[in-house]
Amino acid sequence: MLRAVADTHAVIWYIFSDSRLSVTARTTIEQIAAEGNQVAFSSITLAEIVYLSERGRINSTTLDRLLREVESDEALLVEIPFDRNIALTLKQVDRSQIPDLPDRIIAATGLYLNVPVISRDRRIQLSTINTIW
Repeated sequence: MLRAVADTHAVIWYIFSDSRLSVTARTTIEQIAAEGNQVAFSSITLAEIVYLSERGRINSTTLDRLLREVESDEALLVEIPFDRNIALTLKQVDRSQIPDLPDRIIAATGLYLNVPVISRDRRIQLSTINTIW
């Protein structure tokens, strides 16, 4: 069962055990895993990872590492495609509060799935979206 949606940075920091992932976020993800549940991420995260890698802001192996993680038999992380349901839910995410489209898609994914979003992003945290950080 899906218990949360992780934003792009949370996904990257989790798979690389990066200390920038907050203790609360890491503990939440570990608890979800221990319960046999899963953490979702939006397919927009894949595009963001390619973009950040091309700009030299993250490790060039990040996409491959995430895809290996997702393809494992006991995958904790699950990709949620950006589809018409999430596009319709996007209308509920206030553009003035969360202006960045990838962040809005991630927030809409959480709303659609009715689960919290794991995110450090202050704009998401200050919005009406249920967040964990």
